[in-house]
Amino acid sequence: MTDYPRPPFAPQAQSVPGSQKKMDPYPDCGEQSYKGSGRLANKIALITGADSGIGRAVAIAFAREGADVAIAYLDEHEDARETARWVEEAGRQCLLLPGDIAQKANCQTLVDKTVEQFGRIDVLVNNAAFQMTHETLEEIEDEEWVKTFDINITAMFRICKAALPHMKAGSSIINTSSVNSDMPKPTLLAYAATKGAIANFTGGLAQLLGSKGIRVNSVAPGPIWTPLIVATMPDEDVQSFGSETPLGRPGQPVEVAPIYVLLASDEASYISGSRYAVTGGKPIL
Repeated sequence: MTDYPRPPFAPQAQSVPGSQKKMDPYPDCGEQSYKGSGRLANKIALITGADSGIGRAVAIAFAREGADVAIAYLDEHEDARETARWVEEAGRQCLLLPGDIAQKANCQTLVDKTVEQFGRIDVLVNNAAFQMTHETLEEIEDEEWVKTFDINITAMFRICKAALPHMKAGSSIINTSSVNSDMPKPTLLAYAATKGAIANFTGGLAQLLGSKGIRVNSVAPGPIWTPLIVATMPDEDVQSFGSETPLGRPGQPVEVAPIYVLLASDEASYISGSRYAVTGGKPIL
């Protein structure tokens, strides 16, 4: 078993959205460890927020399982190119799609470009997210609240709606929720509210799309060591990040990727409407 890093971590504040290459310790996205076995052979996947963190780990895993991957991201071009390098090293195609999914037109554009390149979408992973930390309600600006909802849940709705005509029976939608959907952290009020919305959106959408043979599930990660953490949390929270879990450490992105692979695969043909916790021991019941 890999001995993953434990807190305390060094202070390392970054500007939003953060850069993976600047993190210490460097997050493990499975670059050296994930081994595929053809479980997603010849599938086409669109993954948002795939330049780094969980999204990068999922992109690498999907590619090594045989999928071609379209990567949507904001503007972290260097991180995105690194993800693309790993996808292409696995012998798969990678399409880079920069743009702000808080803007409605960009949600449609990234779907259109994916279909133009690959012809269809078999797996849609809505993973991109935004958060900021605040100690009081009064600190949260109206614009920031709306931005959090636009990126985390409204874009998810728009991308699902745009992608649906290009998804056939047997396709899979996987939405990234959070342990905060079940145990909201008060200092992440807007973020936690969107993650609760994602869990409910996923459950409802699974029922709407069941007759089409399209499965919809969500993954609820706990504290995972990604650029979002060091870019949006105060130093004291970063230093102790993950220490409150029963396993006593944050998860690495590679530890989250396998559940996405399962849910994307045909092995999960009767799994829909579910939320899967990857939390280091914090229960979601």
